[in-house]
Parts: sequence; C-alpha cells; structure tokens
Amino acid sequence: MIHLTAIIGSGAKIAANVEIGPHSIIGGAVTIADDCVIGANVVIEGEATIGRGNRIGHGAIIGGEPQDVSFSPTTRSRVEIGERNIIREQCTIHRGTTGDSATKIGDDNFLMVNAHIGHNCVIGNKVIIANNVLLGGYVTVDDQAFLGGGSVFHQNMRAGRLIIAQGASAFSKDIPPFVIAAEHNYVFGLNTIGLRRAGFSREERDEIKHAFKLIYLSGLNTRQALEKSREKKWTEVAREFFDFVGEAITKRGICPFHRSSSANDL
Repeated sequence: MIHLTAIIGSGAKIAANVEIGPHSIIGGAVTIADDCVIGANVVIEGEATIGRGNRIGHGAIIGGEPQDVSFSPTTRSRVEIGERNIIREQCTIHRGTTGDSATKIGDDNFLMVNAHIGHNCVIGNKVIIANNVLLGGYVTVDDQAFLGGGSVFHQNMRAGRLIIAQGASAFSKDIPPFVIAAEHNYVFGLNTIGLRRAGFSREERDEIKHAFKLIYLSGLNTRQALEKSREKKWTEVAREFFDFVGEAITKRGICPFHRSSSANDL
C-alpha cells in the first residue's frame, strides 16, 4: 500500500496496513504505527513517531525544523503524535527546538487545512483546530478546545479545556477553561453549550458559573478573587478553573472579561 513514487528512508519503521500516497517522503528516523493513511506529497522527517490510525492529508509537513533563529540543525528533537488524529492538507507540525524535546499531539484531534503547530507545542485530546490557525512555539492546548479559523496564539501561552476561540482572533494571554474567547485577548462568557455536550451536570455548570463570576465579575482583582475562593469548598471542575487562573497569573496572565449582551446570561 506504499505508492511506487514514495521515498522511504532505510531506517523508517512502517507497521501493518499503512497507506502512503504518491511522492511522499518518509525519513529514516520515522516510526508509523498500524492503520495510518498518508496522502500524496507528504513529508515526515526527523525523529517523528506517528501512532495508530492517523489520517494525514496531502502536502502536510511533519517534523520540519522549528522556526527559531537559535535552532541548530544538529539538535536532536522530536514530534510525537498519538492515535486517530485527522491532520488535513498542508498542515505543518515542527519538531522541538531544544535537545531531546518534543512537539506533542494527543489522540482524536482534528487539525484542519493549513494549521500550523509550532515547536514544542502540546495538544491534548479531542481538540479541533480549524483552518489557518497559527500556534507559536510552546503553546499548550488542553482537551476538547476549539480554535476557530485564522486565529493566532502567541508563544508560551495556554488555552484551557473546552474553550472556544473565535475565528480571526489573537491571543497572547492564557485562556481559562470553559470560556468563550474572542477578538484580542478577551473572554466573553462561558461555553455553556459545550459544557452540556461534554456531559457536565447542572451542579457542575453552576459551580463553574460561580467560579467565573468570582474571578471576573466580583470587583476583586484576580489575586484577591483567588484568595476569596479559598474560603469555600468547590467541586473538582471549579477548582480546575481556579488552579488554572492561579498558575496563569504567575506567567502570562489571563484574558480579561469583555462585557456584552450575552453577559446577562452569567
């Protein structure tokens, strides 16, 4: 199932039932697990590990050198991709920029056309990254996040679990879990529909709403709100929200709240 025009490095490890399309190039340090489908004109180079059941679209480039002026071509770094991901046409996934580091993508993710995953990014599970999204180096995207088309994410930032980032937006601050983010570093409210679809109970959704209000709508600054949160026992999901915020304020900070008509639902 490997096309005659594909070029496979002598050291590459290709498992069973793998399809590789015309003119694709697989480097000698690449490992591809069972049941993967790799389209035409795909390049997978460097030390890249591709898990079971991935589908990689035409023209994707995986394991290319990072876009880092300090990177040395002699540096040994990796790309690690889990299972059952869909990586569509022309996606680029660069390998780590420092020795023995990796760019990591989990399981069951959907990367749409022209998405760019910069060096040392960490993508969780069941993440959707729409067309033309740009992730700078060291961006972390937690499980079940949705990144809208054409949105851009500054290096070293984090997008929390089950967030929705509106298309054509730009972010340089961390986006707490469970929120809707848009424009330039703004949070507009909670992803209530996403929480319901993810199976969160009414009690859990209410706790997240209370946590959101304490951080964003109480009139306290973020550190004061976190201190106030310690006066009450919260559920695990609300604690996840506070823990994220607490970590973020020691680094990039969190996106501030932008009041709109939808804020009346909070």
